[in-house]
Amino acid sequence: MPLTGTPAVAVRTAPPARAAASGGTALVAALLGFTVITVDVSAVNIALPDIRASLHGGMTGLQWVVDAYTLMFAGLMLSAGALSDRAGARRAYAWGTALFTLASLACALAPGIGALVAARVVQGGAAAILMPASLALIRQAYDDARQRARAVALWTVGGSVAMAAGPVLGGVLTQSVGWRAVFFLNLPVGAAVLLLLLRVAPSPRRPAPLDVPGQITAVLALAGLTFAVIEGGHTGLLSVPVLLSAAVAVGAGFAFYATEKRHRAPMVPLSMLRDRTVAVSLAVGFALNLAFYGLVFLLGLYLQQERGMTALTAGLMFVPLAAIITGTNLVSPRMAERIGRRPVIVTGQLVLALAMFVLLPLGSDTPLWLVLLLLVPTGLGGAFAIPAVTAMLMDSVPGPRVGTASGLLNAFRQTGGALAVALFGSLIAGGAGAFSLPGMRVSLVVAGSALCVTAALAAWRLPRTR
Repeated sequence: MPLTGTPAVAVRTAPPARAAASGGTALVAALLGFTVITVDVSAVNIALPDIRASLHGGMTGLQWVVDAYTLMFAGLMLSAGALSDRAGARRAYAWGTALFTLASLACALAPGIGALVAARVVQGGAAAILMPASLALIRQAYDDARQRARAVALWTVGGSVAMAAGPVLGGVLTQSVGWRAVFFLNLPVGAAVLLLLLRVAPSPRRPAPLDVPGQITAVLALAGLTFAVIEGGHTGLLSVPVLLSAAVAVGAGFAFYATEKRHRAPMVPLSMLRDRTVAVSLAVGFALNLAFYGLVFLLGLYLQQERGMTALTAGLMFVPLAAIITGTNLVSPRMAERIGRRPVIVTGQLVLALAMFVLLPLGSDTPLWLVLLLLVPTGLGGAFAIPAVTAMLMDSVPGPRVGTASGLLNAFRQTGGALAVALFGSLIAGGAGAFSLPGMRVSLVVAGSALCVTAALAAWRLPRTR
């Protein structure tokens, strides 16, 4: 039958090549956006001492510079997927990119700690929109299951590499240009993503329900808890602000539970949390990020404030760690196929726990070669466990709830990182702004103990699957 008819027919039949090109463009756009929001989580840690010197903020201010971003990232992640569905992946991704870029400009131009924290709140909210929209953009671009799987694997590895390379990039930019360059870098990347999106096909929309009361109460509970932990370390656990914020966290937590129980379309179906595989996977994700994010935060300050390193040298100390994480991320899925996911998850957590404990002897005069050697288990443990726990969670829920489960896991992981910065920052704050080595050791014990608990839970409660 001859290819005749309307232009609409010609568009549908002609372009496998154009569709492939559009898929590649969508993948590049998704990778760029996902990379930049992931880099921002870890790169800022290396810039903290310079931010403190430039804006004259204390440890509390530095903790909020990190946690304002992470909290909004975690809290809004729960409903960002529904927003992406309602607006369409391409449109939501464009909105998120534009907002993230503008917030990055505000961060770079911030005249004080308060303005920087406020801009970081907006940045974190935009990052929460970008995360699920980037993955939805990839799913839309590839109809073939194998091509889609490869694209998603690239997306995942890109995020892991960005997380590991963030401190290195943060150190290079802070030392060579200044801490504001960490945020200025986002501007050309954001512009490139928006230009790429012009070549991506529009995304379909679907009427996904939004759970506004649940979203508000979730953010209030997380913010109240984080504020209580941060301020409790500086003003005392029984101070009025700490008690009030703790009360807000508890009240918002109960309100969230009541809302999700009654809502017609809750963003967190409570029945999902009763599934032991889901519950344990979320606990494991929380503990892994608590340890890894917490350690990156601690090491950035230890290397610069305790060891007197420049931001560049401190960032370069993370290069071997980044290489180990990248390689381990590629090996982990193969090991899970051979020996099963549960052994990989348990082993990864125990190795990361070991990493916390072997770092306990660190002091102001520990040889640098030994510091690098002691960091090896850190790169192996978390990178070994995370792909396996993600895959196990995705396989444990029905297809229509995969997006919800993914959002929950990311929210729990980001919350673990936020609480680590809140708690560990309070523990390491010595007198007159000095870095406390005993506080760092207590933090490492807390992180290692949390991993041992969740490793035991995983060994006991997770199913034997490959």
